Amino acid sequence: MSTQDDKAKEVSADGAAGPIILFFILGLAASLVLGWVIFPKLLYSQKKQPIDFNHVLHVEAVDEGCESCHFFREDGSFSGVPKLAQCVECHGDVQGENPNEIKFVNDYVANGREVPWLVYARQPDCVFFSHAAHVKKAEMECSTCHEHIGESEHSRVYEENRITGYSRDIWGKNISGLKSNTWDRMKMDDCAECHATKEIKTDVETLPWPLNWAPLPYEKQTGNQASIKTVKEACFVCHK
Repeated sequence: MSTQDDKAKEVSADGAAGPIILFFILGLAASLVLGWVIFPKLLYSQKKQPIDFNHVLHVEAVDEGCESCHFFREDGSFSGVPKLAQCVECHGDVQGENPNEIKFVNDYVANGREVPWLVYARQPDCVFFSHAAHVKKAEMECSTCHEHIGESEHSRVYEENRITGYSRDIWGKNISGLKSNTWDRMKMDDCAECHATKEIKTDVETLPWPLNWAPLPYEKQTGNQASIKTVKEACFVCHK
């Protein structure tokens, strides 16, 4: 049989639970705000490109579109970030009143200095990526990884991870790592996912050296401890 004292204790306990639950909810909400809004601002610094580049203007001005600046060289390498010598072919002198062109000619062309572009897609030095294998062999569109960059009129802000020094484009804008488009992230998981789902046949013998180098088939490898089973799964296909 409960007494008046027992009932009073139960009421007191119920009353104390309310503030605890409220404190928990407020703490959870504060954590979400900190993690989703404030943390990215602390983790990433924002930098501007040295020149505000207008892709639309350049695509309209050249004859071969994107390939006028971004093309495959004779050795199979790709002109992802054009060198100064390539730009000078059109911008040896100031041709108008565009402040970006004036800055480019005065600060870089006149001094023979390369533009220190901040590369959004820059990967660690140990990562080897062949544009030839993806564009020519797999026939992938540039927008698969680089969005519709040719339609941009301004250079967007470069967000650099204060810890790793890499662009936020690698991890993705979503702090949780989720993505809605193929170009939202450039992590190793995204490469592996694409290779697994596309199932593009890797005929390395048709690629130019050094892209055609591959390990011996597993059955020809000596020893039972060989860690590399197939060309597709070989770590050093992408990591040098």
